[in-house]
Amino acid sequence: MDRRDIGAEILQGIDEIKQFKKGRLDLRTLSLSEPSPPAAIRLKLRLSQTEFAGLMGVSVRTLQDWEQGRRVPQGPAIALLRIAEQHPEVFADIY
Repeated sequence: MDRRDIGAEILQGIDEIKQFKKGRLDLRTLSLSEPSPPAAIRLKLRLSQTEFAGLMGVSVRTLQDWEQGRRVPQGPAIALLRIAEQHPEVFADIY
């Protein structure tokens, strides 16, 4: 893995902001897709509700509410679901 130069990245970002303000550059944007339903991700990982809830850092009841449509994941939970779906090996390494 290459080492990042965070300082250079920050300076590049500041330069991009300046160029944008002067009308010389369009800023890049990134749209994130919604993750699949939690039950589908859990089944793909072959985990029980208890195991998946533990990895997600939520109660089993919260996971059940998500899976039954009574509640929807918010904030960091959505990010974790994306990771679980797109990079399941991360969860396999943890569990």
